[in-house]
Amino acid sequence: MFRFLQNDSEKTVRLTIDGMTVSVPENITVAAAVLAQSSGYTRTTPVSGQQRAPLCLMGVCYECLMIIDGKANRRACQEIVAEGMRIERQHGTGTQI
Repeated sequence: MFRFLQNDSEKTVRLTIDGMTVSVPENITVAAAVLAQSSGYTRTTPVSGQQRAPLCLMGVCYECLMIIDGKANRRACQEIVAEGMRIERQHGTGTQI
């Protein structure tokens, strides 16, 4: 669905998304990294368990909530990737299943 434009001079960082180590361009948001590297959803709803994905990409809709470096309810569209970052999909209210 999403992919990065090719740029050979661009620096990358290595991070982990749901246990899988990936390299992504530096200075992008966690939401952009997840959308480009995975099946396209960031969390599930607490009520129905339905998969949700970033909608507004500016921190208003809260559809991009993820667990970042062990902290739940982080807005992935507002976090810039960093070397060694650990990112996990959030299930419901942020308690891992």
